[in-house]
Amino acid sequence: MPTTWRKSSRSGNGSNCVEVTFAGDDVATRDSKNPTGPVLRFTQQSWSVFLGQAKASRFNC
Repeated sequence: MPTTWRKSSRSGNGSNCVEVTFAGDDVATRDSKNPTGPVLRFTQQSWSVFLGQAKASRFNC
């Protein structure tokens, strides 16, 4: 499993963050509050689409 996890610089010192790492051809994500918990993996293409949609505020949260 990858060892270099990153979270947004905008997250500050908050603990409610998603951490991301590149794992071969995939992008892996995890909850920063539970680093030994489950990891979700996405293709780089699907991750790019997700980020584009998030940046365009396409999600109702």
